[in-house]
Amino acid sequence: MAPIALEQPNVAENFNDHKDGLALEATSDNIDEVNVLKAALKVKNGTATQEEKDIYENSQFDADKDKEQFRNYEDACDRVKNFYKEQHEKQTVAYNLRARNRFHSKTRAEMTIWEAMERLNTLIDESDPDTSLSQIEHLLQSAEAIRRDGKPRWFQLTGLIHDLGKLLFFFDAEGQWDVVGDTFVVGCKFDDRIIYPGTFENNPDSKDPIYSTEHGIYTPGCGLDNVMISWGHDEYLYHVVKDQSTLPDEALAMIRYHSFYPWHKEGAYRWMMNEKDEKMLAAVKAFNPYDLYSKSDGVPKVEDLKDYYMELIDEYFPQKVIRW
Repeated sequence: MAPIALEQPNVAENFNDHKDGLALEATSDNIDEVNVLKAALKVKNGTATQEEKDIYENSQFDADKDKEQFRNYEDACDRVKNFYKEQHEKQTVAYNLRARNRFHSKTRAEMTIWEAMERLNTLIDESDPDTSLSQIEHLLQSAEAIRRDGKPRWFQLTGLIHDLGKLLFFFDAEGQWDVVGDTFVVGCKFDDRIIYPGTFENNPDSKDPIYSTEHGIYTPGCGLDNVMISWGHDEYLYHVVKDQSTLPDEALAMIRYHSFYPWHKEGAYRWMMNEKDEKMLAAVKAFNPYDLYSKSDGVPKVEDLKDYYMELIDEYFPQKVIRW
């Protein structure tokens, strides 16, 4: 591993002010809308054993919401087609190796979890002084929905932090395409169940004699822990959190795979799963409704909830200050 250099970012000077956080969030919201519409078109309800009830029973907070009351699916897709075309052309094995090497080569900032939430708040919301809902309020919506359904404390905390990886946009990102969007495996044939599979034709890996084969650089049953998933805010936060928290594997899976829709919604990549992945898939499916449907909930009051969530953060992040 290369020597670690510490950067102490200044919001005004070092956080790439030329990058439009509002535009990133608009793209992210459009992507979420597409996935909401896809979910509404094909609703699947599972069953849970008694001992799994805490996590896996169906979410209750969204039971009365009409998931069909959304704009036409094709119209929503039109808004994100160009985004996915760029993402699918640029997410190569070479880029993903470079992104991971860059991640391990330095520490970009040292902040507590709550400070990171406030930083994301500043970087995104201050680009639009008229925005009605802050990033912290968005994060609290997910966490509070999970809390109301009586899920475990670590599950609540996962809801609170799951999108903090968007800070990547202001550190090392080359665009929006390596921060947000549905994720997929690189290093093997691009699965037809990825959204807009035809847009991979200009990705050089699609013509590589190894990367374009069904299994590529992997072996069946190798397990998702050993797989490169396209780099973005999910993968970045997963790598930040896994060695600096006591969150369980289920929480790490929720963070890493919540945008991995070809896997948890479409059933792709089952050939590479192992026994652990079967359990993680159930956890991610349990988390997904809180990611997609909580944005229409009431606006939480940050001042009323901060003490509660600060206690949760301290419980699962014993080092307090996190290396980003």
